[in-house]
Amino acid sequence: MDKLKLDLLKTISDLESTPKGAYNIRENGKSVGRASTENIEIVTKSDTSGIDIYIKPNCVNESVHIPVILTEGGLKDSVVNDFHIGENSDVLIVAGCGIHNDTDETSSHSGRHCFYVGKNSKVRYVERHYGEGKGLGGKAMYPVTEIYLEENASMIMETSQIKGISDTKRSTIATLQANARLEIREKIYTHKRQNADTSFKIYLNGKGSAGTVISRSVAENSTQKFESQIVGNNDCFGHVECDAILLEDAKVTSVPEIVANVPDAKLSHEAVVGKIAGEQIIKLMSLGLSEKEAEDTIINGFLK
Repeated sequence: MDKLKLDLLKTISDLESTPKGAYNIRENGKSVGRASTENIEIVTKSDTSGIDIYIKPNCVNESVHIPVILTEGGLKDSVVNDFHIGENSDVLIVAGCGIHNDTDETSSHSGRHCFYVGKNSKVRYVERHYGEGKGLGGKAMYPVTEIYLEENASMIMETSQIKGISDTKRSTIATLQANARLEIREKIYTHKRQNADTSFKIYLNGKGSAGTVISRSVAENSTQKFESQIVGNNDCFGHVECDAILLEDAKVTSVPEIVANVPDAKLSHEAVVGKIAGEQIIKLMSLGLSEKEAEDTIINGFLK
């Protein structure tokens, strides 16, 4: 890979060389590097573009990297990846997509990731989206995530849109069985008339299941919409937080929804949308920062 592609990989997945463990690197719609391990097997799908990742039971302290990079203008990439995670496992999965577009045509990536997490297993899933390039063409991301957590399974999902993505539509649907745990942490930054729509639906079906969605976003001269629905179908716990900062001519819509179908469901939500408090700016400027430096410091801390 040339320097441009290597820089994209580093930005979205912290990779500077071939990763340890299992990996599949996708470039402009094709796999350009792959490795399986004794406990993790990656197989090309026969019926559609994408891969199946099979993680054996009792697989602990191993990782899977599946980054995607696009450097061809006008490319519409689409992929379906399924993760089959055996019981009693504890793994890290790192995904994400980077687009470099110097043309006036829109480049886009549509990905569907399905996670089938076995009993007592733990998954940490990290996904980053990033766009760059001098062309006027768009850089679009349309990810769909489906999560199925069996009894006592848990998953932490960390998603971040760093910058440069002109249009995003994210959909996440999760179903939890007894004592399963799901924590979703979302961070989004949009600017220059960009748009981001994210939607989360969590079904707490099992007794003792728990789901949390925490969204932090900054909208600068752009639009965002956050939708969430937590459905409690048993003695369970669910909570949603949406905090957004508006800069200049920005618009943010927050639509949190909780549905308690049984008396024992304990569900809550909160949403805060507004500009940076003036006293925060003044306090940092009194320490020697310019107004722009103070604003950047607050934003970086907010999205940390």
